[in-house]
Amino acid sequence: MKRFFCLVLSMSLALFFGSEFSRVSGAEDSLSLSAESYVLYCADSKQVLLSCDMDKVLPMASTTKIMTSLLCLEYAEKNDKYIEFQDSMISEGSSMYLKSGEVLRLSDLAAGMMMVSGNDAANATAISISGSIEAFALLMNERAKQIGMKHTNFRNPSGLPETDHYSTAYDLALLMAEALDNEEFSRLNAMKSVTVDFIKPQSQSVTYNNHNKLLSMYEYCTGGKTGYTKEAGRCLVTCAEKDGLRLVAVTMNDRNDWQDHISLYEYGFENFAAVGVEETESFYPLRVLGGENESVTAFVKDKDKCILPADKSKNVKVQVMLPAFVFAPVKKGERVGKVIWLFDDEIIMEKDLVANEDSRYVRVSLLKRIFHRFFL
Repeated sequence: MKRFFCLVLSMSLALFFGSEFSRVSGAEDSLSLSAESYVLYCADSKQVLLSCDMDKVLPMASTTKIMTSLLCLEYAEKNDKYIEFQDSMISEGSSMYLKSGEVLRLSDLAAGMMMVSGNDAANATAISISGSIEAFALLMNERAKQIGMKHTNFRNPSGLPETDHYSTAYDLALLMAEALDNEEFSRLNAMKSVTVDFIKPQSQSVTYNNHNKLLSMYEYCTGGKTGYTKEAGRCLVTCAEKDGLRLVAVTMNDRNDWQDHISLYEYGFENFAAVGVEETESFYPLRVLGGENESVTAFVKDKDKCILPADKSKNVKVQVMLPAFVFAPVKKGERVGKVIWLFDDEIIMEKDLVANEDSRYVRVSLLKRIFHRFFL
């Protein structure tokens, strides 16, 4: 339903703003990129802002590890168990350089994947969670279906070349947007280095530096994952945020990926603006009559945003629609009002305000109830 709403909203915006919105959204010719396939995607509105062959199926190299790291951290949240590295987990290519018998936490494997693209960490994750590479690949593909990645197939957790291991720029953008909703992934994704304290040997600590150069090259970059094989070429998935606008850029088989990502972000931030609820404006007081709490806070639970051409967003007005008071009881999560966004008096977005806490009914005198009913 949420994806359907976003699709309808995008279509409505295109119709509402007419040819000007379409022109800005279809400005591929204004950028000269080296990528065989690319996409600029808004993580909040689920809108594609710019693309070229974004559904073209291609090998994805180590950007695969975005999925492996996400699954690793989701499992670690439930049980951040100790992992003993075994010979069966050794892999060719980029590595954390783990040795047989060394012990570390499951979540540390995600750090090794996101910092130095450790294929050994990817294998260790797969075998520790699912028992085998093959079983873990099934788990990856199931998660991909949940995310909506329709043109992706995983055969291994690292991205090393293998028949039928592929994805698309658009699918990888969906994956990164999903991963960014995981608090631990988002934190790790933004780090320039991570120090892993091993369980065994107990005194061993190793600092791994992030291969994502864009974190240093571009001030608004908030993370990403590199990838390279001879078959795939240079692949890069990154994210950036400015003025409340969260963007994801994906390039595949791109010899000039760092500069191309900067160009994509500069285009996005110059031409588009996010319209939605700011954290400082997201909570509103609401009086409760006959409740144990005299007031509750109402907030917009759905933080999805609407993306508009930058020059149009300045003319958007916001209206908060809350009653002067409500009668108890009030339950947490109950709809109590709404916020609407208008452009030229036309509604372009609407979101429910819900109660942030409970307020149980308490008995009050008849006189007080009459006073509340007629004078408040």
